[in-house]
Amino acid sequence: MKADAEKVIDLGMDRTPKIRLLDAASRLFCRQGINATGIDAVLKEAGAAKMTLYKLFGSKERLVEAVLEEEGRKWRDWFLTALEAGNDPPRSKLDRIFPLLRKWFAEDEFYGCPFINAVGEHDKKDDRLRSLTMQHKKEVLERFAGLAMEAGASAPEVVAHQLGLLMDGAIVAVMVTRDLAMADVAATAASALLDRALIAPLAES
Repeated sequence: MKADAEKVIDLGMDRTPKIRLLDAASRLFCRQGINATGIDAVLKEAGAAKMTLYKLFGSKERLVEAVLEEEGRKWRDWFLTALEAGNDPPRSKLDRIFPLLRKWFAEDEFYGCPFINAVGEHDKKDDRLRSLTMQHKKEVLERFAGLAMEAGASAPEVVAHQLGLLMDGAIVAVMVTRDLAMADVAATAASALLDRALIAPLAES
């Protein structure tokens, strides 16, 4: 993730206006908050004209949605690829979840989960951002469930949701405390959870 960001920065103004706007909005929305960031600040950061922004996205709301979709795609490409890389057993891959998250937490540009932050900032009856967030979570949890099933869990979807709760809790805890040890605490809890979930089928047979 960090390497990709450095490549983009090196391209400077050679990037398209759309990419510059998305990158600028992502940095500002994540660091300062969506509601606290005005369109003028995004335009200044991106070196783009207001007409260009509205031509490409139509409104700030559509820009927010585009940022979340792009951030989610990039994060999943990094995280899920690293999670499933190689020929290790599925349990070993599940054990990678929190060490991988710890690497993300340690980045200077870590400001929490953009989806959690966006839903937290907006009207809780607004289903627009909630829908984007649920789609992102669905893709991640499906991968967790697939690995849990391969590892022998009798209720892989339950295991996936349990891991998802630990993951969300760790993200929020580290965002608030800046204490990377929260990832290790979550890893210990996840390991105990998986030990129980993966031996249960044997105990019942």
